[in-house]
Amino acid sequence: MGTRSVALVLLAAVLLQALLPASAAEGLVRIALKKRPIDENSRVAARLSGEEGARRLGLRGANSLGGGGGEGDIVALKNYMNAQYFGEIGVGTPPQKFTVIFDTGSSNLWVPSAKCYFSIACFFHSRYKSGQSSTYQKNGKPAAIQYGTGSIAGFFSEDSVTVGDLVVKDQEFIEATKEPGLTFMVAKFDGILGLGFQEISVGDAVPVWYKMVEQGLVSDPVFSFWFNRHSDEGEGGEIVFGGMDPSHYKGNHTYVPVSQKGYWQFEMGDVLIGGKTTGFCASGCSAIADSGTSLLAGPTLTQSSQAIITEINEKIGATGVVSQECKTVVSQYGQQILDLLLAETQPSKICSQVGLCTFDGKHGVSAGIKSVVDDEAGESNGLQSGPMCNACEMAVVWMQNQLAQNKTQDLILNYINQLCDKLPSPMGESSVDCGSLASMPEISFTIGGKKFALKPEEYILKVGEGAAAQCISGFTAMDIPPPRGPLWILGDVFMGAYHTVFDYGKMRVGFAKSA
Repeated sequence: MGTRSVALVLLAAVLLQALLPASAAEGLVRIALKKRPIDENSRVAARLSGEEGARRLGLRGANSLGGGGGEGDIVALKNYMNAQYFGEIGVGTPPQKFTVIFDTGSSNLWVPSAKCYFSIACFFHSRYKSGQSSTYQKNGKPAAIQYGTGSIAGFFSEDSVTVGDLVVKDQEFIEATKEPGLTFMVAKFDGILGLGFQEISVGDAVPVWYKMVEQGLVSDPVFSFWFNRHSDEGEGGEIVFGGMDPSHYKGNHTYVPVSQKGYWQFEMGDVLIGGKTTGFCASGCSAIADSGTSLLAGPTLTQSSQAIITEINEKIGATGVVSQECKTVVSQYGQQILDLLLAETQPSKICSQVGLCTFDGKHGVSAGIKSVVDDEAGESNGLQSGPMCNACEMAVVWMQNQLAQNKTQDLILNYINQLCDKLPSPMGESSVDCGSLASMPEISFTIGGKKFALKPEEYILKVGEGAAAQCISGFTAMDIPPPRGPLWILGDVFMGAYHTVFDYGKMRVGFAKSA
């Protein structure tokens, strides 16, 4: 090849590089996310859906996540009503457009089906029409995802899925033919694209992300989330497949290894309020980074975790649900509990000694009710504790923390009474005074030995505008039942403040301050 030919080839390469979009040149695929402000209608629908789910599921909770791999398994018992960030994908050839939640807390892709005839919710959303796609492949295997608010039923199909500029071939997904009316009728999204691991995929379907990597569509097996917390409406951020955008974060990421595949799960350390340790999770707690959950949630199946959520809401002045059982425990048994702690009685046995729980060898459970784990099935029925037993175990945790700070007994009992007034509802939220943000403390979480602080403006969600505006706490109680839980859920409240990297190649999760 002559010198002139080489020069022309080089010139063509330079021109091609200049004409390519920046994302293509970087080897990145960008999906714009839209942010929807939380509105009162969605809050009401979420609350009604949550209450109905609680009646159906009992102690397992409508706002919980679960794990599964078979038909009908509970894989995502959470309420998507307050989810704020959505993106667009295409299914089929030519692509049929759907708005989906990119959800790191589940692993299946599902969209409404044109064969959904009897669920009104389907008629409010885009529906997949297999007859209009030249790349459709029939599968037909039945599928059901059990939610706290009902179930999504349908069947598996295979087709091409377009994500940004990428076309994922032969992707297995669920055509939903039945959707619970209230939840999805008012939802702003059509379906969900799960970005979790195959271990929690219904029907053991291969997730979209796995297919991207297997088909060589991304140069690096990494994806990252950036939520634009500064925007009021419109573009709410980006999800980047194949790497990360340096303009989305400041400094370096702190990485922690994935401790268990299923969710993007890792170990978390101490929780701090106003820079002071609470002692909760000091010996370690399991947590997940979950883009499909708006708030930051602590489990209630562990009494210490429910205690810390309550304590956080008390410190920021949140008004929760008054627990008469908690106040009764403090008034009738508070001094006795304190005396037993001072006598160095094993904390896990105290509530059984005062007669509010029975001791099963590990912790207290309500008298006459067993704590059962079915080892063969790999499932747990959960800790079936009554309200008085729960309140007692929370009081023990709170009192331990106060005694460690050398508080007097009178101060401790008064403080515990105040905490009782701040108990959050697992199905609702706690509200705060919008004018008090300046006086609220920072709440910090220890990850990889580093403290990640949330400022009041980052953990308080504003609903409405002007005189009608309300502010709600970003901290709530939410459960993932055993065997996968209990887990802390670091949802959009945390991921909005910290750019999050999901490194599939090195099995790790990374966090850096969002730009």
